[in-house]
Amino acid sequence: MIEMTVEQHRDRVSWDQLITAVDDSKEAVVAEARKLVRQSRTSIDVVLAAGPSCGAESKRALHELLHAVPDTIRIRLLCTSTMIDEDFVRAQRAREQPAEVRVARVPPLQGLIVDGTVGLVSAESPTGRRASLIRVPDVIRTLNTLYEGIWRNAVPADGHIAFGDHSRAELARQILGALRAGVTDEVAARELTVSVRTYRRYVAEIMTLLGASSRFQAGVRAAELGLLGSIDTP
Repeated sequence: MIEMTVEQHRDRVSWDQLITAVDDSKEAVVAEARKLVRQSRTSIDVVLAAGPSCGAESKRALHELLHAVPDTIRIRLLCTSTMIDEDFVRAQRAREQPAEVRVARVPPLQGLIVDGTVGLVSAESPTGRRASLIRVPDVIRTLNTLYEGIWRNAVPADGHIAFGDHSRAELARQILGALRAGVTDEVAARELTVSVRTYRRYVAEIMTLLGASSRFQAGVRAAELGLLGSIDTP
């Protein structure tokens, strides 16, 4: 949707340079992002989703950019479960105004919106990765609306990384599998060799970690985080 909106406006307003193509090299995209971050006055909203050309370099570049941002500027980072950086999340707790980090399922896309008025989007396309600097009000409003919608349903990063050690995380994955399959508490508890009371306590803990108020919502949140892709149902 984002790429389609950008394409619709690219030719129409290119004469006024409201949408400017950015050199596809990572160096050029980072340099443009650095300019925008330095110009920010109130807010920076970031999307960091994995793609064929996205990886550890993108995370390092982002963290370097955000490191010098004053605490007076609100920072929100929306990322996929494969792109979350736990060290970055922990480091933010020491800041007076920590960056908010949430996790959701997002298409392969990297971008940022500064002060709600200008955006930089780098997305995968059939011909490779394309980057655009966007200043068209209609497109920016669309980007802001999409971001807010995904942000509201995303899971806080602290909840995502708090399952615990390997054995506890494995148990959580199996319980999520049971919830997805609609297995009764009694059957699931028997298969996991725990009491029904213990099983229900585990379910309640998982719901809390996922910020869910119901089992159905916990399943939705788990799906958003990509936790259900490789789960074996008891």
